[in-house]
Amino acid sequence: MKTVTIIGVDLAKNVFQLHGAAADGSVLFRKKLARPLFRKFIAAQPSCIVAMEACAGSHYWAREMVRLGHEPKLIAPRYVKPFLKRHKNDAADAEAIVEAAQRPTMRFVEAKTEEQQSRAIMFRTASSWSVSEPNW
Repeated sequence: MKTVTIIGVDLAKNVFQLHGAAADGSVLFRKKLARPLFRKFIAAQPSCIVAMEACAGSHYWAREMVRLGHEPKLIAPRYVKPFLKRHKNDAADAEAIVEAAQRPTMRFVEAKTEEQQSRAIMFRTASSWSVSEPNW
């Protein structure tokens, strides 16, 4: 029986779409899971690569994947888009994420720590408060 070597995850607010593949690229599963079930499902999987599109929430999930013994890989959304084979939907996105992550020359985004994310939030908030001088 083939083992899962990579899981592509399309993150959403309530439901995550997963696409599991073996080393040869064959599809082992396609699943749609709610947040609580996602964590339990991933914890039960053997150690593998978990690929996601980079966004604010993916940094949190990347840290969780490390805690669960997996290797997270974050990909900029613009690098995933060329791998979409059909109309854009969550299942197609998860499959495209796996395809992109398996490319040997793919560039990955480094997962941010909680401190890095909180500093970025503070910086953006402070910069939005800055008031420019009036144009009189």
